[in-house]
Amino acid sequence: MSLSSATNLERNTRRRIAVRLLPFLWFLYMIAFLDRVNVAYAALEMSHDLRFSDQVFGLGAGIFFVGYVLLEIPGALIVERWSARLWIARIMITWGIITVLVGFVHTARQFYVIRFLLGAAEAGFFPGVLVYLTHWFGRRDLAKAIASFMAALPLANFLGSPLAGRILQIHWHGLEGWRWLFILEGIPAIVFGVVTIFYLTDWPREAKWLAPEECAWITAELESERAIKKAVRSYTVAEALRHREVILLALIYFLSVTGFYGFTIWFPTILKRASGLATGTVTLVVAVPYLIALIATLLNSWLSDRTQERRWHTAGPLFLGSGALLLAIATSSQFWIQLGFFTVFAACVHSFQPPFWALPTITLGESAAAASIGLINAIGNLGGFVGPFIVGIVVTRTGSFTYGLIWLLGNLVAAGVVVLCLRGFRLPTTAPVAEM
Repeated sequence: MSLSSATNLERNTRRRIAVRLLPFLWFLYMIAFLDRVNVAYAALEMSHDLRFSDQVFGLGAGIFFVGYVLLEIPGALIVERWSARLWIARIMITWGIITVLVGFVHTARQFYVIRFLLGAAEAGFFPGVLVYLTHWFGRRDLAKAIASFMAALPLANFLGSPLAGRILQIHWHGLEGWRWLFILEGIPAIVFGVVTIFYLTDWPREAKWLAPEECAWITAELESERAIKKAVRSYTVAEALRHREVILLALIYFLSVTGFYGFTIWFPTILKRASGLATGTVTLVVAVPYLIALIATLLNSWLSDRTQERRWHTAGPLFLGSGALLLAIATSSQFWIQLGFFTVFAACVHSFQPPFWALPTITLGESAAAASIGLINAIGNLGGFVGPFIVGIVVTRTGSFTYGLIWLLGNLVAAGVVVLCLRGFRLPTTAPVAEM
């Protein structure tokens, strides 16, 4: 095969895989994230209707992540060793059904239980998809693939915020709008869970939508990278879970997720109380920062892939976001200026994630990487419980978001510092030479 033919084969294969998988996975994650954070928009009316204090709401919003951690490691390993499409489909159908049920809660206890079950149902989806991406994308494309997938987060908020505002205004069959928010946003997960069974392909060797030569190229490419990893060192699952960098990555993710969800869950409420705007207007205003976050996420991942540098593309946004949050706190009396700093903050806490999630796959192979991703996500997402819950407690006791935001800021600064303590995340640039 000529050099030009080989180049065309490589380019066409990479493009075909990206076009086939990334839009669909992106759409699934957008549905997942909407079902995870729609409680932030429901809170604009739900807490008043059910007479929930900020502390009760914070606990209910955060307890999702307690259930979420239960199946993280097993879920990631199931994707690696069994079937990604069947496991992802199971997760989506289950969480869709439970999301619908959230629309029928009446008491704080019911709210806690159903949110816990929703977290348990969704457990394994995110790490499972990250592991699945490593079945199809080499290291030079991985951060871009992860970014395309994770772009669903800010886009879900950008589209979901005004959508939530519209749904909150309906009162069909005597049910409040916030109840319909859960009901209507749970149905797509059920439908696309079924579609996933027939659309996704577990491994390149099973892909009938690839030409034989394309299938052979991507299989050889990924096998070559696995050989490079093993030349550096081959980790067992148990060794990976005790690995210094994996433990640090879990700590980084815990600290950053504490800041991320502590802000995301409370952001609409913060804006409403600061501005006095109507609920529908607030949901429109909230959308703007997430549009900027989408652009920042794609740009940071592109720069990270171009330079093959991960640490500073992870730590930099965390430090910049911390500074923006500090300025947002300092300008609390000037709503539109504060909103500008909140916009920078939202962009930063979204954009650090694609380079971050490229890190565990660099030196760890197959099952070790799957287990480590599950562990990192499990421990990290406990921050999704801690962040909203602590902020809720602080607001209940002080009547202000200031001290809660300062606490979130401290977590993000600490996360950035720990990122700079990482080492051992560079691969050799050539494959090992086989012994004769």
